Parts: sequence; structure tokens; C-alpha cells
Amino acid sequence: MNLTYLKLELRRVFRDVSTVFFIVVLPAFLYVIFGASQSYGDQEIVGGNVTMYVMTSMAAYAAVTSSTGIGGIVAIERVQGWGRQLGLTPMSDAKYVAVKMTVAFLISIVPITLIYILGHFTGAEGTAKAWALSALIVLAGSLVFALYGLAAGLAFPSEAAVGAASGLLVILAFLGNVFFPLSGAMLTIAKFTPLYGYIALARYPITDGMLVSTEGPPIGEEALWVPIVNLVVWAAIFAITAILLVRRGRER
Repeated sequence: MNLTYLKLELRRVFRDVSTVFFIVVLPAFLYVIFGASQSYGDQEIVGGNVTMYVMTSMAAYAAVTSSTGIGGIVAIERVQGWGRQLGLTPMSDAKYVAVKMTVAFLISIVPITLIYILGHFTGAEGTAKAWALSALIVLAGSLVFALYGLAAGLAFPSEAAVGAASGLLVILAFLGNVFFPLSGAMLTIAKFTPLYGYIALARYPITDGMLVSTEGPPIGEEALWVPIVNLVVWAAIFAITAILLVRRGRER
């Protein structure tokens, strides 16, 4: 991996104030509003409390937002001719993608760390296992959505399109049981949406599969295979879509 290029990419991202706001500040603000400032935050779940449940959700949303943005940038740069420029250097396509994925990974650490620190000082409580596992799942699972951003950028190679793909994540977050617990028909629909499996897996060390309700006790229990299958299927869909779009671009 080219460390010089990696440093330049990280510096470029953090110079963009709007990017830093949407991937770091906004999710932290949402955590404070929906988690830390709510009276029901002290209610206990299996491996923690409601505040930690919301904290994990907002950290996952932040990680997905940053990964999507970086994945989209990769696609746009390649379509706009950056690949031809790289062809004049010793850097291979594999190294280029590796740098971008590393950037996505490192940038995702920033909002996750910030939100977990805020959670620690604002009432988030859970077992040591829940803290560690939820953070690892949030970080690792977010890379799936780098594929989502890559596919969006390849399909519609413009900054506006990638911005729209990031904006669509807000709708998917509502549908995917991210911002508040769903029930009934909406919960059934949520299980088929892209973010559901990722968020449910991140929360699993806290909930142990219990389906949280806003109106009282849990409304049921969910087997671990449900979110795993959801995440694997959507990862495959994003990966296959990106591969097909890359092939289409080469044929042109």
C-alpha cells in the first residue's frame, strides 16, 4: 500500500468541512437527541440499556455514511479518468482500491469512537462484551456499504448521484429499524431492507436477539441467522452489481 497516497487521501477528506459534519458531527448530535437526552435511556435491556442501544445504532449509521461516501468517490474518480492517470504510475488498481478501503475504514473509526466516548459519559451502560463486540461489528460491517457507494457511483457517475445515494441512507435507516424500534408490518418490511441486518447484528450483543419496543417490554425474540442472512444477501447484491457495472464500463 502507498502510505503517501493514503496520507494525502485522509488529509483531503478531513479538509472537506461538509463531509466531516455529515459523517462525524451529525450522527453524534442524533445520538444526543435520541439517546442521551431521553428519560427512557436508563431502561435495561439484556446486555445494556436503551442509551447504549441508541448509541450503537447511531455509530453504525455514521460508519455506513462514511463508507458509502468513500465507495462513491472511488467509482467517480475511475469513471472521470483518474484510472488512466494512475496507469502512468506504479500504483496498480488493487493498491488504489486498497487505499480507498483503508481510508473508509480509518474514517469510520472517527465517528464510532466519538459516539462511544459520548455514550460512556452520558449514561450508556452495558457489559464489557457488549461494548467490544458491538464496536467491532459496527466497524467491520460498514465496509459492506462501501460496495453500495461504489455501485451507486458506477451506475450514476457524478457527485450529485453519490450525494443522493448517501441521502437515501436516511430513508433506509428509518425503514431498517435504525432510528426507533419498529413493530408489526413495518418490522416485517424492515427485515428485507439493506440496513436491517447490519444494525441488528451490531445490537445483538446488547439485545441478545430481543426485539425492543417503544411501548413497554420486548415484543419477541429474533434468531441470530436472520440479520446474518440479511447482511450476507445485501453484500452479495452490492458486490454483484458493482462487478457488472465495472464490466459495462470496460465494454464501453
